[in-house]
Amino acid sequence: MTATTAPVRLGGRGLRHELRAVRVVWHRDLLRFRTDRGRILSSFAQPLLFLFVLGQGLGATLPVGTFGDAGYSTFLFPGVLATSVMFTAVFSAISIVWDRELGFLREMLVAPVGRTSIVLGKALGGATVATLQSVVLLALAGLVGVPYDPVMMLATVGLLFVVAFAITALGLVIAVRVDQIQTVMPRVQLLLAPLMFLSGAFFPVSGQLPGWLHALALANPITYGVDAVRRVVLSRVDPSIGDSVALHWGSWPVPVWLDVVLVAGVGGVLLAVAAWMFSRPE
Repeated sequence: MTATTAPVRLGGRGLRHELRAVRVVWHRDLLRFRTDRGRILSSFAQPLLFLFVLGQGLGATLPVGTFGDAGYSTFLFPGVLATSVMFTAVFSAISIVWDRELGFLREMLVAPVGRTSIVLGKALGGATVATLQSVVLLALAGLVGVPYDPVMMLATVGLLFVVAFAITALGLVIAVRVDQIQTVMPRVQLLLAPLMFLSGAFFPVSGQLPGWLHALALANPITYGVDAVRRVVLSRVDPSIGDSVALHWGSWPVPVWLDVVLVAGVGGVLLAVAAWMFSRPE
């Protein structure tokens, strides 16, 4: 008797198939974060130090009324939210290096899905994890004089997701062709510090800054994300200080919608670059 083998049939690689792959990669990142309690707890340490130690310490040296009815801790709060999603998002992105070292990435690459879907799933997963973390920090708003306004809270969460998506895409660009975690960590740390300090998270960008520092801040895409979050939050605290803390191009205050467009546009470009790099042969 001659044995016969049935042909193997693979499912079609249509849009529905690719979206399912995106969802699987996205869901895996959420499961990884949920089961890593040490990572969850440690991710709150730096934002809390910035908010309560730096905020209270440096705020005590500033003249009363510098930020209208808002104290320095209130002014700092949106910047802390934005920088917290930066670190969580970029470290979620570089977990792809761990996947490469452990061999899991190879299993994903041999699956009948496009590599762009894998990159998109990683970007959405990192952005979601970072945004969920920021929701916990957002619950501390009342401690720094920020009202619990539902509309403001929802708008802030949406803005933080856009910032987190752009940062995750940046992390993927850095990590997508790296083979060892020891190699990617110094690169990420070297890049994150300037992005954080030049974002206006700790001081107003449109103020008495030297020209060269102001130019670097305007060239930083995270500056526009911080500006959008700060404008939304402080508009519920003291609407009169909106123009004083707003980001300006010359004498023109940059509107919030343009902030969002710029950050989302940079995120889309970085994601496209990461997908292109990931699709190139090893």
